[in-house]
Amino acid sequence: DVQLVESGGGLVQPGGSLRLSCAFSGVTDKYYCMAWFRQSTGNEREGIATIFVEDGQTHYSDSVKGRFTISRDVAKSTVYLQMDNLKPEDTAMYYCAAEPVGWVLRCPDEYNYWGQGTQVTVS
Repeated sequence: DVQLVESGGGLVQPGGSLRLSCAFSGVTDKYYCMAWFRQSTGNEREGIATIFVEDGQTHYSDSVKGRFTISRDVAKSTVYLQMDNLKPEDTAMYYCAAEPVGWVLRCPDEYNYWGQGTQVTVS
């Protein structure tokens, strides 16, 4: 079974930083994408970053580009989200997601496997 476990959320002041981690297992497909999503109260779930695990290619939403960095450590089966210059509007539940893919130029927007989420509060 595919398992995704997020950690690293918490309370941080505006302008501060956090690093989220997502430990993944059970993804046996040759190629796959990992992604970070977030959802705040009253809003739709928003995809904010993706990474093609095979070659490390990344994409970001406009809302986080320049402030957040997604990365992966294949040996540790972990994907990270480094969040810098956090703003109150970044407050949300952050979810890690995985999707098996073929070799892609960019990762998809839709994901089938999800972690439980980790709360980030900027205040």
